[in-house]
Amino acid sequence: MAQHAAETNPARLGPVKREETWQRLGKETFDLVVIGGGVVGAGTALDAATRGLRVALVEARDLASGTSSRSSKLFHGGLRYLEQLEFGLVREALRERELMLTTIAPHLVKPVSFLYPLTHRVWERPYTAAGLLMYDTMGGARSVPGQKHLTRAGALRMVPALKRSALIGGIRYYDAQSDDARHTMTVARTAAHYGAVVRTSTQVVGFLREADRVSGVRVRDVEDGRETEISAAAVINCTGVWTDELQRLSGGRGRFRVRASKGVHIVVARDRIVSESGMILRTEKSVLFVIPWRNHWIVGTTDTDWNLDLAHPAATKHDIDYILEHVNTVLATPLTHDDIEGVYAGLRPLLAGESEETSKLSREHAVARVAPGLVAIAGGKYTTYRVMAADAVDAAAVDLPGRSQPSITDKVPLLGADGYHALVNQADHLAAEHGLHPYRVRHLLDRYGSLVHEVLASAEGRPELLKPIEHAPDYLGVEVVYAASHEGALHLEDVLARRTRISIEYAHRGVDCAEQVATLVGEVLGWSPETVKHEIEVYRARVEAERKSQSQPSDEAADALRSAAPEARAGIVEPVS
Repeated sequence: MAQHAAETNPARLGPVKREETWQRLGKETFDLVVIGGGVVGAGTALDAATRGLRVALVEARDLASGTSSRSSKLFHGGLRYLEQLEFGLVREALRERELMLTTIAPHLVKPVSFLYPLTHRVWERPYTAAGLLMYDTMGGARSVPGQKHLTRAGALRMVPALKRSALIGGIRYYDAQSDDARHTMTVARTAAHYGAVVRTSTQVVGFLREADRVSGVRVRDVEDGRETEISAAAVINCTGVWTDELQRLSGGRGRFRVRASKGVHIVVARDRIVSESGMILRTEKSVLFVIPWRNHWIVGTTDTDWNLDLAHPAATKHDIDYILEHVNTVLATPLTHDDIEGVYAGLRPLLAGESEETSKLSREHAVARVAPGLVAIAGGKYTTYRVMAADAVDAAAVDLPGRSQPSITDKVPLLGADGYHALVNQADHLAAEHGLHPYRVRHLLDRYGSLVHEVLASAEGRPELLKPIEHAPDYLGVEVVYAASHEGALHLEDVLARRTRISIEYAHRGVDCAEQVATLVGEVLGWSPETVKHEIEVYRARVEAERKSQSQPSDEAADALRSAAPEARAGIVEPVS
C-alpha cells in the first residue's frame, strides 16, 4: 500500500511516472507546453500550473543540465549593475533574493557574506558605501545583515589569506547562495506536485501548426526513440542559449537574438584560502567572486564569447590561468593548478546588443510572442527566474482559452520548505532516530528540507544506504537511490554532476565512486550489468575529455576534445534544425 501511495505521488519523478507521463503527453491537450528544463522553464511550468493551467514541461537532456547547473550559485542583486545604473534590475533581484530566503526556498537558499577589499584611499570607501547603502535600502538588508566597514586589520582578521598590500580596508556585505542544480530540480518537482507533466530526455524535433498558428510540438524520447505529438494552445521556448535554434526549427523569425557568453569557475579545497568570508574582487572587465561552498571555494568567473558546442562548453587552460592570475593578485599564498578540485563552464544566454563586449550586454530579459501560439523568453539571470516565468506565461495568455489568473508564485514555497525551520531545531532527535551524526542531518536538511523524511524512508530495511559513499563521503548512498527514484535522474552523469556535485567537489571528479553510484542507480532503474558498465565508461570518457580540454590553449582545441566524448543520452539530435 505504501509503495502504491509513493508511486501516485505526483512529485515523484521515477521510472513508473516516466512511462505514465509519456502516455499523457500523447493523449491530453494542454494549455501550455514549456520547452526547456532549466530554471526558467521549470519556473514557467510552476507558474502556469499554480495559475490552474494544464502544462507540460519537456527537456531534451536533464533538469538543469545546461546553464542552470553551471552558474555562480548566487541569488544576488548584482552590485555591478548599480554601477551600470540598472537600478530596476537590482531592486527586482533583491526582492527575489528576499522571497527565496524567507518564503520560497529557505531550505535551499542561504545568506553568504562577502568582503569587498578597498584599494584606493579617500574616494573608494564612500563611493562603495553609497552603492551598498542603496543595495541595503532597496531590500538587501531585510533577511541579511547590512554592510559593515572594516579597517585593514579588521579585514585581515576576517580574511587572513589576503596579502597585507592587497587592501587598505574593506566592507563586508551579504548576498545569498544556493545549489543551482538542486534548486532548479526542486522547482520542477514542485511544478509536478501542482499538476504539471514533467519529462526529461524528451527532445522537441518539430512544431505542430494549424493554419498560421503553432498548436503544439513533436517530441522524441531520446532514450528509446519513440515519438509523439503534444497538442497545446501555446508553446513557450525557455531554452536559453538554444533559443535561436528552436526558433529556426519553428520556421519563424525571432524578435531578438541570443548570444552565448562562457563563464568558467574553478573549485578548490576550503583550506587553500583561509577566510571566514567570501570575497568580491574587481577585474579590468568585470568582477571575480570567491564563494564559500561547503568544504570548498568556488572562484570565478570569466566572460567570453562562445560560438561552439552549446551542450558542452569547454574550459581552456587560458580560462583557468585567467582566474588563477586574478585571484592570486590578492592572496598571500597563491593557488596553483594542483589545488584545483573541479572546473565547470556554463553559457549565459545574453540578449545580443550593439556592443561586442559580452560583459556589457544586458542581463535584463526579453519576452516576445514570435508567432501566434509561440512565445520565446531569454536573457535575464538566475536570480530573477520567477519574474521571467511570470512574464512568459502572461505573454502566452493571449493564446489561451478563457481568462488567465495572475501569477502567485511569490506565495508558493518549493517542496521541502514547509516545516524546514522546525526540523532544523529537531535535527538532534532526527539524527538519533536514524543513527546519524547531527551534522549529517543538517546537511540533508539543507539539500532536501522537510523531504528529508522521504529520503531517509528510502533506506528502510537497508541500513547500508545510510553510510557515506566510499570515495565521496559528503553524500550518503540513500541520496543516490532517491535521485533515481524521486528526482528524475536517468543516467550516472545526472547523479554525479547535478543531483550531487561530486563531479566538481572531488579531485577524482566522480570517477573513483562511479561504480558504486552506478550500481545503486541501476537497482532503481533496472539496469543490466552491461548497462551499468556502459554508464561508467561514458562517464569516465566525459571526465577524461574535460580534463584534456582544460589543458588546451584555445576554445576551438578544447571544444574538439570535449565534444568528441560520448553522450550519456545517445539519442539526442544536435542541432535539431
